[in-house]
Amino acid sequence: MKIAIGADHAGFEVKEKIKRQLADMNLEVEDLGTNSLDSVDYPDFGAAVGREVASGKADEGILVCGSGIGIGIAANKIRGVRAAQAWNEETARLAREHNDANVLSIGARVIPEEEIPKIIAAWFDAKFEGGRHAGRIAKITELEKEND
Repeated sequence: MKIAIGADHAGFEVKEKIKRQLADMNLEVEDLGTNSLDSVDYPDFGAAVGREVASGKADEGILVCGSGIGIGIAANKIRGVRAAQAWNEETARLAREHNDANVLSIGARVIPEEEIPKIIAAWFDAKFEGGRHAGRIAKITELEKEND
């Protein structure tokens, strides 16, 4: 499984730790930046990861910025992306099981550092339940077509 990962300067250090965790899980990682603590614009990295996932070049994506909000909003502008911000194990699990989220967004400045590996593990342990949730995801897909 290939995971695209991206972060702005506020998420850079957390991104680097997540990359090591993903490698330990035997997942292929494509790092789309940023590669330092120098100030950058989070929409660039949210969109880059979103495009990789939407195109099928990556199976899933992980994004990190200060709050996890802005970078996720940027990714959600890409058709086919369902980026979900998770702040604990339960929200990561529910994003997958109920929302079939394909991009995880994390806030480096608002989540305790020791919780992030647990969030990542919960994300990868959870699978989409389908059933009643599938119709709701289909409605989200239809909403994207309104922008044609």
